[in-house]
Amino acid sequence: MATKEAFLEYIKSGYTFKGEHLKLGCAMLDGEVVTGADVLLPLKTLNRHGLIAGATGTGKTKTLQVIAEGLSDASVPVLLMDIKGDLSGIAAAGVSNAKIEERYQKIGGTWSPAAYPTELLSLSNEKGVRLRATVSEFGPVLLSKILELNDTQEGLVSMIFKYCDDQKLPLLDLKDFKKVLQYVSDEGKAELEKDYGKISTTSAGTILRKVIALEQQGADIFFGETSFQVEDLMRISDDGRGMISIVRVADIQDRPKLFSTFMLSLLAELYATLPEEGDLEKPKLIMFIDEAHLIFQEASSALLQQIETIIKLIRSKGVGIFFCTQNPMDIPPSVLGQLGLKVQHALRAFTANDRKAIKQTAENYPLSEYYKTEDLLTQIGIGEALVTCLNEKGSPTPLAATMLTSPRSRMDILTAAELDAIVNASKLVKKYNQEIDSNSAYEILTAKLEEAAEKTAKEEEEKPAAKGGRQKEEKSMLETVLSSSAARQVGRTAANIITRSLLGALGLGGKSSKKSSWF
Repeated sequence: MATKEAFLEYIKSGYTFKGEHLKLGCAMLDGEVVTGADVLLPLKTLNRHGLIAGATGTGKTKTLQVIAEGLSDASVPVLLMDIKGDLSGIAAAGVSNAKIEERYQKIGGTWSPAAYPTELLSLSNEKGVRLRATVSEFGPVLLSKILELNDTQEGLVSMIFKYCDDQKLPLLDLKDFKKVLQYVSDEGKAELEKDYGKISTTSAGTILRKVIALEQQGADIFFGETSFQVEDLMRISDDGRGMISIVRVADIQDRPKLFSTFMLSLLAELYATLPEEGDLEKPKLIMFIDEAHLIFQEASSALLQQIETIIKLIRSKGVGIFFCTQNPMDIPPSVLGQLGLKVQHALRAFTANDRKAIKQTAENYPLSEYYKTEDLLTQIGIGEALVTCLNEKGSPTPLAATMLTSPRSRMDILTAAELDAIVNASKLVKKYNQEIDSNSAYEILTAKLEEAAEKTAKEEEEKPAAKGGRQKEEKSMLETVLSSSAARQVGRTAANIITRSLLGALGLGGKSSKKSSWF
C-alpha cells in the first residue's frame, strides 16, 4: 500500500521547477489532501497549450479563472473568449466565505481578494472595445476559407483583390467587396478579362450569395475601420500585472460564421505578426477559449484546419492556447495531442456512451501507481481535478488528483454599472469605437459609373444639335429611316459600345488603406 511519505516525495520531485511558476492546488491521496504536495505550473511550458475539461458544474470556469489570475500576477497578458458571459467578474475583488477558508486550511497558504486589470472587447454591439478588420487586411485566402469557396471561386476572389490593389481601390468593408464583385461581373467584365483572365458569372453570383449569408450572421459589423492591432492584446498594466482582455461573444453563439471569421483572422495575425521566440521563461500571451466544444461543433472545416496548423506552430511565438470544454473527446485528436497541460474535472457516467468516453479519457493521462484513473474520473468532487503538465524539459509530470486553489476575484458576473465603469475608463474604446466610412471601393466605383452615365447622356443630347443645319428634307428622311426596327437595334448596340468604351477608359484611383493591424 502506498504511503503518504512516498506519495509526497513523488509529487515534490515531479512538480519542483527552477523558473517562475504558479500554484494550482495541492495533491490528494485516497481522497485526502497531502500537506506540502503542492501542484505547480511552470510558466516556461505554458506556451505548449492546455485543456480544462469536465462535466457541467464541476468547476472548469473557476479553474480557468485561477490560471488567468496567476498569469496576470506573473505579468503575462491573457485573452479570454467568454462565450457564456460569466467571466467578467475577474475585474472585481472576490469575497471570502466558509468554503474558501476550509479549502485553504487543507491546501495551505492564505487567500486574499484581488481585482484584476481588465479590458472588455466585443465583436458586436455589446459594451466594450469594438474588434474590426478591413477586407483588404483579411486577405483573399482567409476570406475564401470563411466563404467555403471552391478553387475556381477562390481564384476569382484573388483576382478581385489583385485588381483592387492595382487600381488603388481600398476594400474596407463587405459593401466594398460586393460592389467590386458586381462591377467585375457586369460593367467591368471586359476590362478585367483583358488583363486578368476569364471571369465566370456563375462563380461571381455564388460568391455574392455567400457574402450576403455572411452579412446576415453579423459580419458586416466586423469588417471595417478602425482595425484592431494585436499589440493591444499584450499590454502590461501600470501595477505590472498582465492585462486580461475579455472578448464578450455570448450574443453570437448562434452565428458560427462570425465567430469563425474572428478566430481565423486572430490566429493567423498572431502567427504572422509575432517574431519567433523559441522557449521563453514565460509566455507572451495566453488565450483561453471557454466552452470550446461549441466552436468545434459549429466550426467550418477551414477553421478546424487553421486551428490544427496554428496550434502546432504558434508556441514558438510565445503564445499558448487553452481549451475549456465538457469532454476531451470534444477536441479533435490532432489538436488534443498537442496540449501539454491537462486539467480534468469530474465526468458523469449516465449512459454506455458516457462510460466509453470516460475509458477513452483515462487513456489520455499518464499511468500512476497511486490512482485508478478511470474510477477517479467519476469520484472527484467540485473544485478538484486530475492534473498533469509538462516540466521544464518538456516531459509530462506525474498525474495528480488535486484540490484546486480558489479564484481571488469575484466568482460571478459584473453588474451593468460596473461594466459601464470599465468601458468609460478604457483608452481603447476611444481609439477603436468611432464609426469611420472612408472613401473606398464602393464610393469610387459608384462615382465613376455615375460619371460614365452622365457623359453618355450628354452625348446623346448633343446629337440633335449637330444636325440642325441640315435641310428639312434630309431630316425628314433621317427620321423615317430611324423609325425602322433595324435602326433602333443599331442605336442600342452603338450606345452599349460607347458606354463600355467609356468605362474601359476610366482612370480608377483612390486612397490606399495600408497600415499595421491585427488582420
